[in-house]
Amino acid sequence: MKLGEIAKILGSNIRAARGATELAEREPVGYSIDSRTVREGELFFAIRGEHYDGHRFVVDAIARRALAAVVSRDFLHSELGREIDPQKAALILVDDTLAALQSLAYMVLKSWQGEVIAITGSVGKTTTKEMIAAMLARIGRVVKTTGNLNNDFGVPLSVLKMESDGRRASDFDFAVLEMGMNHKGEIAHLTAIAPPDLGVVTVVAPAHLEFFSSIDEIAEAKAEMVKGIVPGGTAVLNADDHRVAGMSALRYDIQCTTFGIERSADVMASEIRTEGISGNRFSITTPHGQIEAQLPFPGRHNIYNALAAAAVADHYETPLVEIAAALAGTSAPKMRGEVVHFTGGFTIIDDSYNSNPRALFEMVSTVCASRESTRKIIVAGEMLELGPDGPEHHREAGRQIARLGVDRLIGIGGLAAEIVAGAREAGMADDAATFTDTPDEAADILIREARKGDLILVKGSRGVKTETVVERMKQSFGMPPNSGEAMTGDAAKGRC
Repeated sequence: MKLGEIAKILGSNIRAARGATELAEREPVGYSIDSRTVREGELFFAIRGEHYDGHRFVVDAIARRALAAVVSRDFLHSELGREIDPQKAALILVDDTLAALQSLAYMVLKSWQGEVIAITGSVGKTTTKEMIAAMLARIGRVVKTTGNLNNDFGVPLSVLKMESDGRRASDFDFAVLEMGMNHKGEIAHLTAIAPPDLGVVTVVAPAHLEFFSSIDEIAEAKAEMVKGIVPGGTAVLNADDHRVAGMSALRYDIQCTTFGIERSADVMASEIRTEGISGNRFSITTPHGQIEAQLPFPGRHNIYNALAAAAVADHYETPLVEIAAALAGTSAPKMRGEVVHFTGGFTIIDDSYNSNPRALFEMVSTVCASRESTRKIIVAGEMLELGPDGPEHHREAGRQIARLGVDRLIGIGGLAAEIVAGAREAGMADDAATFTDTPDEAADILIREARKGDLILVKGSRGVKTETVVERMKQSFGMPPNSGEAMTGDAAKGRC
């Protein structure tokens, strides 16, 4: 898109002291809301957020040779606006910069002939998104959410990647978009920006209960995905989660495809063989047949993610052999079940990106099912935003950890003290369960105690920064050559 076209879509024009006509014919090489990373030739949107105002950094963006900046109409009359050199800056004035970013993305999709696939759920969004993108890339051209940019600015920025670096939206067949939320109405808003042709709901679990009175309320918020699917579209739903499966009753003008392990579903896994931290082997059955699959990273929950992705790929008639090949070639996104081997002969499963009670239980179960270690150690950070029942959720997590046979528990921060208390209550020895205030304290303990054969899980909410433990271990021990860390991804504020 040319800059002049963009200004017209936004109901504005280009304000520049000179060269406005020439600028109108130029195309941004990309779109940015971060003046620290904006590239020469990108269009900068000055977004006002809860804790920052992008208008403070318009000067910086222009200094980095942004093509132009989209700013609020009141900007020019502000103290910040008076710092702008009109000879150097090109501006597009709008009422609301975030709404402008979202409107631009919506208009790109409105005239696009491809398919929008959107994913939400309390856990598994990013991993499922990566699997879907890998499968669909075998039959078409895919643009996907970068990392987990799944909020009200991340979704439009992901869409606008289709119109960046000389590409056109017409160059792509599929847009695979992750959509997160921590309040009611947010998924509805995101689906209004990028209406899904196909929507996936992975699972509903206790997360962000600080903003919801119950898990049922979380389910209602997640159900906004199904309500937002375009008429004639498709919902892909988890048959083994009754709250998710029940969403099929919300719409009669769309198709529903189900996936699962326990209950009958359109896409199912059977003959599951666990290979410890190396992953799982299983058979996938779809309406088009059956195939053996290998998933090269651990966790039963990741089989569900794989089934959700396979259901999407099968809907678009991806050959089963390509579905299996894509799964075999995937790896855990960074800090989401990433297996890291150390020169000391021990292994860490880095699942530090985020946590909630269900996700913690699933990962602890994965660790305890492994036969490849002599000791099982859990480093569990506080799980944030669980509301008034947070203490009991943490205490029950501790009880489960003890019952599963964990050898060593280290809790980090705040309510993680309840995890430790729950574990002791369920029979774990006092000296085997330790509470620490900070990740650095936990790292100090691990550095002293870790030994050959240990399998260590590190998991906690985003705000606890449990990844600090993993980084400290890397600094202290290092990793063997070609240890094969998992694919990288972006870390940002957690949204369920």
